[in-house]
Amino acid sequence: MKSPYVNELEPNQIITGCFLVHSKEVRQKKTGELYLSLLLGDRTGELDAKMWDNVQEVMETFDRDDFIKVKGAIQVFHNRPQLTIHKVRRMEDGEVEFADYFPSSRRDPDEMWSDLRATVSGLTNPHLKALLDAMLDDPDIAWRYRRAPAAKQIHHAFLGGLIEHVLSLCALARMTARHYPNIDCDLLLAGVALHDIGKIYELNYERGFSYSIDGQLIGHISIGMRMVAEKLRGLPDFPPELRTLVEHMILSHHGQLEFGSPKLPMFPEALLLHYLDDMDSKMECMRFLAENDRQVEGCFTTYSSALERTVLKKDRFLAGEGGPAPARAVAAGPDAKTPAAPPAAAAARPPATPKSDSPFADKLKQAIAKQES
Repeated sequence: MKSPYVNELEPNQIITGCFLVHSKEVRQKKTGELYLSLLLGDRTGELDAKMWDNVQEVMETFDRDDFIKVKGAIQVFHNRPQLTIHKVRRMEDGEVEFADYFPSSRRDPDEMWSDLRATVSGLTNPHLKALLDAMLDDPDIAWRYRRAPAAKQIHHAFLGGLIEHVLSLCALARMTARHYPNIDCDLLLAGVALHDIGKIYELNYERGFSYSIDGQLIGHISIGMRMVAEKLRGLPDFPPELRTLVEHMILSHHGQLEFGSPKLPMFPEALLLHYLDDMDSKMECMRFLAENDRQVEGCFTTYSSALERTVLKKDRFLAGEGGPAPARAVAAGPDAKTPAAPPAAAAARPPATPKSDSPFADKLKQAIAKQES
């Protein structure tokens, strides 16, 4: 079994470990010499890494999405762990167990699939049930729906994340439909099952997470509309008015034009789908950030552009571990400098939220983050 995992690493350790390369950049020191800046990862998280010496010998031997074995030292830089690499070599796929390197749902995918099919079988509207059955009976869709993440990095960004997100929304949909008697629960559940279905083709998830060609050129909303249209060709009795409602829920589920929806939600089930989707994605984003943030000290996470805030690590705070982080950084390379200590009052505050002088830039950042919701 792989050891150590990213979440097991502690400062001042010398480690030998295996990781997946999430990103790789060749940069230049002030002296003109080259160094490697890497983002490494496994199924438990990501780790910033630098290689300062002997870079020319190894920089062409591996690339992004390769597995590498490294030896180096774990240090603290800007209150976060950083690996200084001394030795590195590329690994062959046969040397690793893929499950060790890709985050996945804690739930069994087949169990989640059974839950989704049970939800569909419980629909009382025969037309909506026929559409969802036609979609989920497709072998390629079924395989991808079990495996796909819900996003590249914002929320539920792990294998099985899409179906876990959808099942969470199904539970919320039933709950809220009982509270609001004017809601058509079958229509709401159909929207839940279909709103993000285009993500099974928008994203690549065989080896790391990235956007497919269709994902970059078309996007999951348009892909989902195309998938629904293809299945409806085999359902000639499907009511055209009901088709319009289903299509509108897919088109409008991002809720705002600047967040990628070409239409605003214009009936109760569509509006409720948007708010449930937004809430579930943000709650998962907050959970993940609080559990996986790599700040060594202090009880606040790093700033999240998706949430537009830092997040309190509540357990650490309640345990009395929320004191100010020391204002020092272990030098991460020969050109790094240790910053001067800030005033104590400033160190005790959570990190400041970055501000922009341009309202348009702020809206653009929000829209980019929302695209993965």
